[in-house]
Amino acid sequence: MPQDGNDMTSRDDLDRVLDDLGLGVFTVDEDFTLRFFNREAERITGYSRAEVVGKKCHEVFYTPNCNERCQLRQAIRTGRKIGRTRLDILDKSGRRLAVEVSAAPLTDASGRIVGGVETFLDVSGADIPLPEGVRSPGLDEFVGADDAVLRLFETLTLAAGTTAPILLLGETGTGKDLLARAAHRLSHRRDGPFVKINCAALPENLLESELFGYKKGAFTDARADKPGILQTAEGGTVFFDEIGELPLALQAKLLQVMEEKRFHPLGATAPRTVDVRLVAATNRSLKALAAEGRFREDLYFRLRVLELEIPPLRRRRGDIPLLVEHFIKHIGEMYHKRIAGADPSVMKLLFRHDFPGNVRELLHVVEHAVILARDEVLHVGDLPPSLAQAAPRKAVTDDPSPLARSERDCLVEELAAHGWNMTRTATTLGVNRSTLWRKMKKYGL
Repeated sequence: MPQDGNDMTSRDDLDRVLDDLGLGVFTVDEDFTLRFFNREAERITGYSRAEVVGKKCHEVFYTPNCNERCQLRQAIRTGRKIGRTRLDILDKSGRRLAVEVSAAPLTDASGRIVGGVETFLDVSGADIPLPEGVRSPGLDEFVGADDAVLRLFETLTLAAGTTAPILLLGETGTGKDLLARAAHRLSHRRDGPFVKINCAALPENLLESELFGYKKGAFTDARADKPGILQTAEGGTVFFDEIGELPLALQAKLLQVMEEKRFHPLGATAPRTVDVRLVAATNRSLKALAAEGRFREDLYFRLRVLELEIPPLRRRRGDIPLLVEHFIKHIGEMYHKRIAGADPSVMKLLFRHDFPGNVRELLHVVEHAVILARDEVLHVGDLPPSLAQAAPRKAVTDDPSPLARSERDCLVEELAAHGWNMTRTATTLGVNRSTLWRKMKKYGL
């Protein structure tokens, strides 16, 4: 038999072996054009082999990891195998699927890299933890994939391993409480207590006794010793929420705790030592308060050793689909309702809203919609009426800079509304797929 016949036979045999695998497998050439798509890949994605072979892989199931974060691209560029990574893809119907992927370069007989191979396993619905290095377990409750949020995760993970105080800045509803708890869970104090005190919720006299405790007889109603929050948090973390509202007199006492690791309970004649990690949060500018004499400058500088700012939701609109999906799942379970997702028109309205209440406001919007939902999809009529007044989106044009930000927001809005399906998005926007792909690359989408 001629050599080319042998090659053909061995290729057919290999294809049959790959078709029998319980893993999705596809291969690409150096231009990321799909050359092979096995039977399990067809089952997982809903695409037939004939539909996808000859197309670019990102045109088949675009994910936020395409471009520079693409595992296959990394494998081809570095010549090394990329181990198991958890991510989401979209199937032919636009349904989001969780998959675990691995990628490796393909070489010819001379060792030259000529493409890549990626395997993927459908783990939708499986309780499989994220691989080490993708997300720390302590951060699971804080949902986000925006670059600023990912940098925040990385910094917080590094900061949590120290004993230094952490100052969390951000508008109301951005998730400061979640990050404070994450800092505790990621620290060596994770087995100790986590105690929160809201500095704006109590008057000064009660705040002092709650924080530092008191001795029997310290005041009229002090009939027995009462430990304060600092004492009950021994070996753990104290979270000072709304630290900007802490009265000046108590600021001096807190500074003593931070610098000397001791404090005086009310009515005590001797100081008490304490070992706690301090995390503080505020939606106000402590620097401005210090300039006005309403916050101790020395305490401000002591608190801001590790200062982390949480971006508002309007600056990370790309996270709205992830948050909506997360909230739908958990709120649906809470109300015993099965909700599969949101209609594209719902996602458009959400993208047009600025969410002054940030993630907390989005949570309440989704809860409102889930409660009113009559079927498995959230519709515009299920949303609070106020969202119907959202500003109209701006059209996608080739005009470069003045509207660059709004154009990017528009792209993210439309892509998310259509499940990141490029064909449907391009049709809605009235542009061809190559124009859409060029703009997505331009804005790093």
